[in-house]
Amino acid sequence: MGSVIPLKKSASSAYLDLKNILRKKLEKVESLIESKLHSKVNLIKVMSDHHLSSGGKRLRALLTLCSAKLSGYNLGERDINLAACVELIHSATLLHDDVIDESSLRRGIKTTNAIWGNQSSILVGDYLLSRCFEIMVEDGDLEILKLLSSTSAKIAQGEVLQLQHKGEADLLEDTYINIISLKTAALFSAATKTGACLADSNEKEKKALESYGKNLGMAFQIADDALDYYAKEKLFGKEIGKDFFEGKATLPLIIIFQKGNDEERDFLSEILKKKERNEDDFSETLALINKYKAVEASLKRAEYFVNVSYDALGIFPDSDDKKILQNLTGFSLNRTF
Repeated sequence: MGSVIPLKKSASSAYLDLKNILRKKLEKVESLIESKLHSKVNLIKVMSDHHLSSGGKRLRALLTLCSAKLSGYNLGERDINLAACVELIHSATLLHDDVIDESSLRRGIKTTNAIWGNQSSILVGDYLLSRCFEIMVEDGDLEILKLLSSTSAKIAQGEVLQLQHKGEADLLEDTYINIISLKTAALFSAATKTGACLADSNEKEKKALESYGKNLGMAFQIADDALDYYAKEKLFGKEIGKDFFEGKATLPLIIIFQKGNDEERDFLSEILKKKERNEDDFSETLALINKYKAVEASLKRAEYFVNVSYDALGIFPDSDDKKILQNLTGFSLNRTF
């Protein structure tokens, strides 16, 4: 594989470049989402507004828009409609995730479930999904409808699979890869392939953008899991050590289990089996992560997916859009938020 991971400076600016070239379209996406969240039930509007106003990168919507642009789509505003749809799927899964994980903070702001409770949060997440499916039906493209509906099912399967293996220190790396492929990479992949479908691209280009999105999503999630052990909460927007305190064995812990001795493996197993973990448990685990350079090893694993993602765009002619998307592959490794 001959590609090179984008330089840190290029990677850091790629996300901002992406937002800048699509600023007007993204504003239309935001307006469409806002219009779709109108409801005669006031609490739905209040909770939806709170959840969406907490910020977020809108990365999946941007990927849909830029993939369509790269593929040559320039007819009407279907790209805006489907970018909004992709973002609504993502927002709905976040609402459900926060309930499952009992999270109280997202992007530095109280979660909806922390304010209004779990039952309302689940139902509002379902409402977002229903509005998304309305957009898909209105669009009328059966290929895209099939793609995004099957993606929603994959995300749910990934979340259930992760829940099934919660507290397992001896989680196999292959199982972890399968989990993040379903719960994260599937939507990245669907976002980028949707862009190609909008332009009625050939199968080769659809598969290229599908591969780009899938591998970008894999790198993004691995880096996200690594960030959990070293990022600054102010920048990252969630509690540091969140995955650890929830009992999730992500890649840094899997690497410790692979490299550690019997005593260290026993320690991890006991810690993750506990009903609750404390700051002392976290400090001891951080010491092991530093000892075995588990964060660095995790990011090294992510580099593989970055390179596959970068190379996938090789079939497209050189352009500013292609360059931004390729530089974006390094953003997942170099980001702090």
